[in-house]
Amino acid sequence: MGDVLAGFQTVWEFDTDSVLIRFERGIRTPKLLQALGERRVPYEALSAVEVTPGKRGTVVLRAVPRPGADPLMDAADGQLKDGGDPYRLVLPAERGTLAEYYAEEIRAALGPAAVTPAESYLVAAPAPPLSFKAYDGKASFDGKAVSFRWFWTGASSAKWKVGDQRFRIDDLSGVEWRSPESKGTGGGSPKQGRSGFLRLLERGAEDGRPAAPGGGAARAGARAGARTGAGGAEGAAVATRPDHDPAAVVFGLGYGLVHESLPFAAAVLEAVQAATPDPASASGRTRAAARPGRRDPADIADRIRHLGELHTAGLLTDDEFSSKKAELLAEL
Repeated sequence: MGDVLAGFQTVWEFDTDSVLIRFERGIRTPKLLQALGERRVPYEALSAVEVTPGKRGTVVLRAVPRPGADPLMDAADGQLKDGGDPYRLVLPAERGTLAEYYAEEIRAALGPAAVTPAESYLVAAPAPPLSFKAYDGKASFDGKAVSFRWFWTGASSAKWKVGDQRFRIDDLSGVEWRSPESKGTGGGSPKQGRSGFLRLLERGAEDGRPAAPGGGAARAGARAGARTGAGGAEGAAVATRPDHDPAAVVFGLGYGLVHESLPFAAAVLEAVQAATPDPASASGRTRAAARPGRRDPADIADRIRHLGELHTAGLLTDDEFSSKKAELLAEL
């Protein structure tokens, strides 16, 4: 498309096969978006796009990611507040017609695979090395292993007994992240009140068997069961509280904030998937990218009429109208 659409704290730059989402730095921009900086989202990573009324004279253009396409959204598992959603673009209400136009442009780029979960991650997570300070320890990820180093001021006696931990990516099956901003989080500590946690899910722990040590003391009996991946179906109930689980760090206000812990969780989740054998690849099957077929002439005519309405309303310049019209005619 080659167009730029600027909203409040966020700018979308459209390309032929993707949209580059850039987040401005400033006191009003949520810290998570500032930490992300920018993200390139292929259209094949999206399932839909919506335009809805916003608050206080605004309109919201939101892209809906396919399940399994973005490790950040898989790790978040629906816990992000609207302000921290990286797929939202907030515009003045008078630009609603323009928002509808770009929504239609994105919808036209979606293929038949948009209605199905993605088979692999299509949006990149933040690159390691990454680290953040939780309430009971420091979490570090170097791309190959996750390390937890406990703080004597916050770690439980259960964690002190087993000592600092190191988990190889090859030994993990996923992560479980809980935001301290979500209702019903059950980290067990910190003393500030509501808490979140990041728990590493180990291979072999899903059916209640002891998890293999990742280095140092054994973690046998740490959990009775756990989910096999972020955003997936629930498995057996987790028996051990996160503040007592050596495979988890607990955070809350001032410790392991969302903008620090969520990108960390996404990076680990992406690495886990990359280290997991793909059954489809093993059987010799490869996933082909969806390719939209030839456009319907009637659809092209409707879109040109829509462009004319935008031009008449003053939302497109003469040059923009001529350029877009030429692009659509070239698809016939």
